[in-house]
Amino acid sequence: MSLKPALLGVRFLLELIALVSFAALGWRVTDNPSRWLLVVLLPVLAAAAWGVFAVPDDPSRSGAAPVAVPGPVRLGIEFAVLWGGAAALWVAGLPRLALFSAAAMLLYQVVAYDRVIWLAKR
Repeated sequence: MSLKPALLGVRFLLELIALVSFAALGWRVTDNPSRWLLVVLLPVLAAAAWGVFAVPDDPSRSGAAPVAVPGPVRLGIEFAVLWGGAAALWVAGLPRLALFSAAAMLLYQVVAYDRVIWLAKR
């Protein structure tokens, strides 16, 4: 189920929402000029973790793993980035968006249960 193009598109959209959420946190956490650094740095760190650490032969990716990790580690990274985006919105003082984001993440995880199970067993 999780490899259907529509669901892969939803996952990509959720990744983008998480990255924007980290940027929003960087913007709202402080009023001084360092906010610009945080707006760039927080999403870049999340994107780097998402892109670098992968399970070899993951069918939802190219199959390449720049840094090969076991499935449970990858699952933890995915949860940290996706759910971290919702948490970032909450901390940024945007509770409605945080709840909407968390609901979307939960719905995705339920629908893509086969991927969660696959990663947990890898």
